[in-house]
This record gives sequence, structure tokens and C-alpha cells, in this order.
Amino acid sequence: MGEHGPDGQEQVACEEDARARRRYDSPLRRERAAMTRERILAAGSELVHEFTTWDWRGLTFRAVAERAGVGERTVYRYFATERELHDAIMRRLGDESGITYEGVSLDGLGPITERLFATLPSYAVARWDTAEPIGPTLMAEELRRREAVAGAVAQPTAGWPEEGRRMAAGLLDVLWSVQSYQRLVSAWQLDGEQATKAITWAIGMLADAIRAGHGPLSSDGQDPLSSDGQDPVSGEQSPPETGGAA
Repeated sequence: MGEHGPDGQEQVACEEDARARRRYDSPLRRERAAMTRERILAAGSELVHEFTTWDWRGLTFRAVAERAGVGERTVYRYFATERELHDAIMRRLGDESGITYEGVSLDGLGPITERLFATLPSYAVARWDTAEPIGPTLMAEELRRREAVAGAVAQPTAGWPEEGRRMAAGLLDVLWSVQSYQRLVSAWQLDGEQATKAITWAIGMLADAIRAGHGPLSSDGQDPLSSDGQDPVSGEQSPPETGGAA
């Protein structure tokens, strides 16, 4: 036999495989892979900004590959499905705008609304009031927005009836929607800055009312109590009002 027996030959083969893997997984290769992924996401972001409607069905592997200057197979190598590609591009748009819905508080709704509306001119969408979400990525983003509003009002409305919490969250969701912004711009001839100020002012007023416990179900516009004066959650009786002189 030669210098190496069967066990030695197997060890040599394993060492050669390990060296090959190290060469394949080199820092330079990882850097190039990161750059290619960045080109793909940048291309996807550019395409989305050029769409005249909020419809991502044109955001295909082929379209992104052509814009990025890479082969379609290369895009598949980084994103196995179109949903994965779209989700990654949506996260990229969030990074570019500085908008995140994670842990949004009642006080944070106004600033997020300002950032959201400030990004709208960078898109080629003609009318936002007809921009219904199409596709799983856009629908999931819409759900995250609603969940963020519901989370923002959850603690300040902890003692409210469920329908009262939904009313408050739903109204805030209407206010910070791009459809409301578009309505002020197109129907009331406000410019973007004026529309943003009007909406954030309304959000602030509603947030103050929520913090003060002034709910939509109270008959007197004060605490959201049931008609018999009981808190609908705790069942406790509200203290009687003290009149003037007997």
C-alpha cells in the first residue's frame, strides 16, 4: 500500500474538503455576496418608487434582476420566493424612511405619521386614496399598521369596553392613513405640509382625549362608563356627584 492507509486517505480527503469550504466561505466572498444582495434590494426599492399605483405585481424576479444588473438565478439564490423578495424590499423601504411600527406608543403616532407622509412625494403613485393593498406583503404591512395602533391604545384604554377600544384605534388608523392625507390634498387643496399638520393635530387631540379617559361610548363625553354609572370592566360604581348647597 501507499503512504496512507484507508483511514489516512479519508482524513486527507476531509482536510482538503475543509480547506475548500474555507476558500469558498472566505471574507471576500461574503463581502461580495452582501454587495450583491444590497444591489438587489436597492433595485427593488427603485422599482417600487417608480410604480404609479401601489401594486407590487410588477415587482418580479425578472424585473428586479434586470434593474440590479444580475441574472434572475442570482436573485433566486438570495430569495427563494417572491414573497421573501417582497418582504425584504418592504423592510428596506422601512429602513430608508426610518419608519417602524414596533412598540409604537400613543405619543409616537404623530411623529411616525409625519415621517410616513414625508416619504409620499418620493413615490410615483398618482393617487393614494385608491391605493388598496394587493398581495401578501402589502396586506401583511397593513395588518402591522393596524396592530400597531391597537397596541398604542391598549394601555391607556385598559378600562374601556372592547368596542370603545376598537373605535379609538380605528379612528386613529383612519387619521394616519395615506387615504386621509390624499383627501385633504385633493379635495381641500392643502399642500403636503398643511395636510400633515392637520392630521397630526387631530391625532394629538384624540390622543389627549384617550389619555383623559374620554371615550366614544360615554354619553357625557367623559369617562367611558355604562349608563348606570358602573365601569363596564371592573363593575365598580362611580362615585356620586356632589351637588351644591342642600
